[in-house]
Amino acid sequence: MIYIYIAAFGFISIMFLTLRDIRIYRRTKFDSYRKGALRGMLMGALALLGVNFTGNPGYESVGLTVVLVAVYFNNKGKREDVFGDAPLMKRVLGETTVKKRDTKTI
Repeated sequence: MIYIYIAAFGFISIMFLTLRDIRIYRRTKFDSYRKGALRGMLMGALALLGVNFTGNPGYESVGLTVVLVAVYFNNKGKREDVFGDAPLMKRVLGETTVKKRDTKTI
């Protein structure tokens, strides 16, 4: 019974980091955060599949393995420094300065 909570925690952590990457990408337009958000969505779907397996009796170990694989492949990757000297809570919530778009057209 505890297995479903472990799997749900893995899924929730992937989705939290994905939403954080989406927020940072919308503010800064850095491509690495867009790629991280896309990878997070794919790994979130895989983790949700693992949560479904974990909920079925007899398949708990398969479900937890799928969730673990999803968490492993949702690695950080190479990212730009957008936080600078920001405090911990601003980093956790993904608060960044908004990057101005270049309005010049050729």
